[in-house]
Amino acid sequence: MNRPPPSWLHPGVRLIEAGRRVGWAEIAGQADAFEGAFRAAEGRVVLPPQGVPALVAALVAAERVGVELHLSRRTSAETDDRPHQPGFVVVLETSGTTGTPKLIRHDFQCLRGRLRGAADPDARWLLAYEPAAFAGLQVILTALAAGATLVSAPGAGAAELARLAVRHAVTHISATPSFWRTFLLALDGEAPPLAAVTLGGEVADQPLLDRLAERFPNAKCRHIYASTEAGALFAVGDGKAGFPASWLDGRIDGVDLRVRDGVLEVRSPRAMLDHEGEWLSTGDVVEVRGDRALFAGRLDGRVNVGGVKVSPEAVEQVLLDVPGVRDALVQAAANPVTGHILTAQVVPAPGVEEAVLRAAIRNAVADLPPAARPRLVTMTGCIVLGAAGKKTRKGTA
Repeated sequence: MNRPPPSWLHPGVRLIEAGRRVGWAEIAGQADAFEGAFRAAEGRVVLPPQGVPALVAALVAAERVGVELHLSRRTSAETDDRPHQPGFVVVLETSGTTGTPKLIRHDFQCLRGRLRGAADPDARWLLAYEPAAFAGLQVILTALAAGATLVSAPGAGAAELARLAVRHAVTHISATPSFWRTFLLALDGEAPPLAAVTLGGEVADQPLLDRLAERFPNAKCRHIYASTEAGALFAVGDGKAGFPASWLDGRIDGVDLRVRDGVLEVRSPRAMLDHEGEWLSTGDVVEVRGDRALFAGRLDGRVNVGGVKVSPEAVEQVLLDVPGVRDALVQAAANPVTGHILTAQVVPAPGVEEAVLRAAIRNAVADLPPAARPRLVTMTGCIVLGAAGKKTRKGTA
């Protein structure tokens, strides 16, 4: 049909996946093929994982037809039986890092609400998130709008993505802090010419922000706060963990913020359908220290240790602040006496002596309540991440 691309897709965009290079002509052809099937779908379509080119083509076709498109993160794609929304709606799945994934519906224009910038055909993005995840879709839509090159390898680990980043001279990467720690360890001498470093999906700790600034001194570094339910909220670009406390009980980038009972609540025009403009609890515990609001773990991730509620994420932040610790994962383990105890996996920095590091860790956790001190610390070469690029904490209670 040779139809022009939609307004949100620059005709010069280039996708590179598994060595295959795809432009608008190939995307348009697949969109035409999807379109016929979507018209027969009675208003709702489920797309299982098929890679970035197919996902983009499905978005194009779904917008043309005006159907609800569920971008599944699972091969055995299923959807719920709620009445579908009329018109073009995108359904995303939450990561399920701490529980069962949920289905979230978004207006497509709201999904694109924070995307800014003019055409940037020289930009080369690396996709470090799952394509169908909220964060992955944000990266894809950003590259599409800019007419940039997007390099992807769904299912690849940080080491393989590091090699791709160097090979394709990637200039922009958005990824979780856990991914960035592994990415830095995987770089062997060579590094991509990064102009933009973005962190999201987990707490961005100060030691990691400092390491990234040192490793990529010419890159603009920022950490973003977003969720599948609340949408893209705000970005922090001052090189510091957390965000300015002055943003609380105020507005930033069209989003209202407040803390109720220690938990951050937001009101955003970019939230999921039927919740735009409503106050939503993020589930993230926030502590104000001086002029900074700092994240202190998930409310639903707290663990009962002998009757004391402790946050594995907050303890993890203490370990990440220890010199010589490159990464750490704190989890709960069952215990017949206290119900649970905390355990920790620690990735030492190259050249650090284990005995010295263990002594530093003991010193760092000495001021924590006894229930919050990890009872078992295991040294490891890397932390295994889930498909979303995050640390998995299922089973905590």
